[in-house]
Amino acid sequence: MTDISLETPLARFVMVVDDHRCELDFTLSGQTMDIRSVRVPKAVGGRGLAGQLTRHALDWANARSLKVKPTCPYVARWLERHPDHGYSIV
Repeated sequence: MTDISLETPLARFVMVVDDHRCELDFTLSGQTMDIRSVRVPKAVGGRGLAGQLTRHALDWANARSLKVKPTCPYVARWLERHPDHGYSIV
């Protein structure tokens, strides 16, 4: 797995793969993390990178007892495909 870093001021998780930035953007409101978007450039698509970012963000939220609002359609579908996730969803 590629290293994923948190850009705190931007509320964004980032991973760089083959010099391409993959990003997951979110907002925090109280105890809720709203995941807004996941972006993976086509040049590095098809490698499961969006899923890695999603799982990382959800684990980060879970470790902080945050509820997750999956505004991003990809994240909403990911959660449907992984019903055993155990994350707190709103």
